[in-house]
Amino acid sequence: MSFSPELPYLNLPSLNVLKTFAVVAQTLNLTHAASLLHITQGAVSRQITGLEVTLGYPLFLRQARGLTLTPRGAQLLPPVQQALALMGEALQRVGSHPDTLRIKCPTCSMRWLLPRVIQLQNDRPDMQIELTASIAHGVDFSNEHFDAAVVFGRPPESQRRAHHLFDEVLTPVCTPDFLPRHNGKTAVADLADKTLLHPTRDRRDWLLWLREEGVQGLPSAKSQHFDTLDLAINSALQGYGVAIGDLTLIEDDLQAGRVIAPFPLCVASGASYTLLYPENPTPVLKVAIDFLNEEARLSREKLSALLSTSHRLVSTG
Repeated sequence: MSFSPELPYLNLPSLNVLKTFAVVAQTLNLTHAASLLHITQGAVSRQITGLEVTLGYPLFLRQARGLTLTPRGAQLLPPVQQALALMGEALQRVGSHPDTLRIKCPTCSMRWLLPRVIQLQNDRPDMQIELTASIAHGVDFSNEHFDAAVVFGRPPESQRRAHHLFDEVLTPVCTPDFLPRHNGKTAVADLADKTLLHPTRDRRDWLLWLREEGVQGLPSAKSQHFDTLDLAINSALQGYGVAIGDLTLIEDDLQAGRVIAPFPLCVASGASYTLLYPENPTPVLKVAIDFLNEEARLSREKLSALLSTSHRLVSTG
């Protein structure tokens, strides 16, 4: 009797197509994605259309302001990102390139980190960088095989090799027409009948911002909870509610006008994103460190400009 094992992965889309989907979903802009992937915008569009035909459902909504993920697209993105990261890690273990850098990062930082890593690889084809996203924060270089890590939380005190990237600054975000405006302003009372999108189960980010606004408790009974900030932001981009977002992580979305920060109040939570690495970094790692530090400096400048012109910052840390 012959045995034919089931091989469900034989019918999967190609790796390049899935990578293109992940980049387009992060940027929500075909031109930007094409630049990061180093292919034409037409090639990006054809790959996404072909993937949607293969799957049998749309992944993006094409609108005048640009692309937004459909609910199925938003649901597909995290496992695709995780699968790409796991595949990269497995390939590295089997046959490591001597200049391959392995970087661990929290899932929430992928909105900021992934486009920049792809840009660095396009600028330096000799470099190989593998990102491993994790919902766990922190890293143990003695037991985990990473060359560097981006960690989120209170700034580490005992790490000698640490570079501060940027602080977490929280404020509500939504699509441009989601909330009403009264003489150019939005009030907390306007949230009463809206769905609040929470990046954590304990709702702490929303409650922190509301407390600094002088409001006790949530203004709306409608809410949805997510395991990561990235999922909450993607849902806000689809117009499903108002998320509490980190201004630096969504700087590209703000600049493109896909979302707005309708309230002047911004709250520095006291947490930050920090780049860690072990002793004696290799020359290749030094290049990556210098690049990410410069990108973080530019992001801090953009945040400072935003806060100085249209928002006010309150620090709780």
